[in-house]
Amino acid sequence: MIRTAGEHALLVETGSLAASHRLDAALRADRPDGVVEIVPGPETVLVVAPGADRERLRARLAAVAGQAGGPPGGAVAGPVVTIPVVYDGADLDSVASLAGISAEEVVARHTGRELVVGWLGFAPGFAYLTGLDPVLELPRLDTPRTSVPAGSVAVAGPYSAVYPTASPGGWRLLGRTTTRVWDVSADPPSLFRPGMRVRFERA
Repeated sequence: MIRTAGEHALLVETGSLAASHRLDAALRADRPDGVVEIVPGPETVLVVAPGADRERLRARLAAVAGQAGGPPGGAVAGPVVTIPVVYDGADLDSVASLAGISAEEVVARHTGRELVVGWLGFAPGFAYLTGLDPVLELPRLDTPRTSVPAGSVAVAGPYSAVYPTASPGGWRLLGRTTTRVWDVSADPPSLFRPGMRVRFERA
């Protein structure tokens, strides 16, 4: 399904995160004329194209979406990005208690899986990393912090994340990294992109 989204965009309903990743990669590899922004989500891809011929773009998106079909799996081919983490977060012990395991086991489970960047949102460079160990799936804090330091590594629900800049936040903090995941002087400014594989390691 392809829907009109405001005056300048079309929203492709893909039905799955893996399909969103495939469509996003296909559009970036061969960007349609007039497209200025491509925003993948869990089950959608927003395509922003001010001034473009809407019906021609719709037909092109339908064709690309059909060609982007394929086997399940959302990871983009390429090397795994490794993020070193000092596991001394303010919520490490409480996460362990809520999960019914030791703090060492929390670290082992967080570092023991290859995660995939689902999509970016909330703040520039903030990536929702999917594939978290189910034992670490815990609700957000009842009361969010007014400021979380940049580089904080956290979990909430089925996701993990690295805070790209200092900001308010209600995710549970496991540790911190010195890796810059958002740098406005870089091209692209975000270290993460949808479909990228990520692994945390103990610093």
